[in-house]
Amino acid sequence: MDLTLATREVDGRALVTVGGEIDVYTAPKLRDCITELVGSGTYDIVIDLEAVEFLDSTGLGVLVGGLKKVRAHDGSLDLVCTQERLLKIFRITGLAKVFVIHDALGLAPGA
Repeated sequence: MDLTLATREVDGRALVTVGGEIDVYTAPKLRDCITELVGSGTYDIVIDLEAVEFLDSTGLGVLVGGLKKVRAHDGSLDLVCTQERLLKIFRITGLAKVFVIHDALGLAPGA
């Protein structure tokens, strides 16, 4: 399965809707997307993971790397996720305490 990305701006924040699988093969595509946003001066990002079917450690690394990039500019990288299997990964790794995870797109500021 491939990775799909759609980016749009909502109230000054970038909303990145991700679909498919985030793994060792597709994660660089997401990393490049985040890098381009930060490079263009967008430091407040919401990543919608609702359509993600699989997330591995490489994908987690990309999300953590993205968070570090935006925080270097006093920005934020929030996640939207309600899928229990993905939320479990964030809890087990301790990343649920690192990321702001919203359970609905409308709850994410600016989304």
